[in-house]
Amino acid sequence: MGRFNCIIFFCLIISSLTTSVFSSESTKITIANNCNGTIWPAILPTAGQPPLNGGGGFVLRRGRQESVEAPKWWSGRIWARQGCNFDNSGRGTCQTGDCDGELRCGGVSGQPPATVVDLTLGTETNPIHYYDVSLVDGFNLPVAVIPAGGSSGGCGVAACEADVNVACPERLAVRRGGKVVGCESPCLAIGEDEYCCRGAYAGRAACKPTAYARTVKAVCPRALSYAYDESRGLNTCRARRYIVTFCPPN
Repeated sequence: MGRFNCIIFFCLIISSLTTSVFSSESTKITIANNCNGTIWPAILPTAGQPPLNGGGGFVLRRGRQESVEAPKWWSGRIWARQGCNFDNSGRGTCQTGDCDGELRCGGVSGQPPATVVDLTLGTETNPIHYYDVSLVDGFNLPVAVIPAGGSSGGCGVAACEADVNVACPERLAVRRGGKVVGCESPCLAIGEDEYCCRGAYAGRAACKPTAYARTVKAVCPRALSYAYDESRGLNTCRARRYIVTFCPPN
């Protein structure tokens, strides 16, 4: 074997080993659309973390799914936008979850109300993954997070599988064309300290669940209903894959 061919051979081996190591340390996140129509998922990494799909947002037709690889210690949030209309340049609007009118959200968070999936895939000092479905910023679509190939205890399902919009109080309801497409949190809709866990109501001891939190907890017991609701909403695992399904069967 010539010297040049040897160099190529060893480079291929190193490349293969590097890919294998990266793959062994990465986590696959599969986002599936089980809704009746098209959704526009969005992924927002925590500050300092890399984007996962080249821009933070994409279109997902009914019945389709898309997977991304998250590197070790990645953290961020995932939500779905609905009722979107984008032009060829990727500019437009969404009925819920809009991120500054962009198809690819980049580093822009979604406009509440939106059902949010939070993921923390370990840290330098703690390998355990944490994940939840949060209704703290309101609700727009049902969603479930199911770990696959996991170990290390926990590994429960985080979910809000019910349509909270059906039970949304009129004061919190977001309507488009006469239809309720989202349910705002009291903090967003009313803005008082009591509902936002701030001021005299800041902290775990002073912040109590509101009527909204109690309602959504009743219909979605496996989701976070307010800022300090971690009793049955926060899950732990060390899975190789997480399946995030919008409008899961219930």
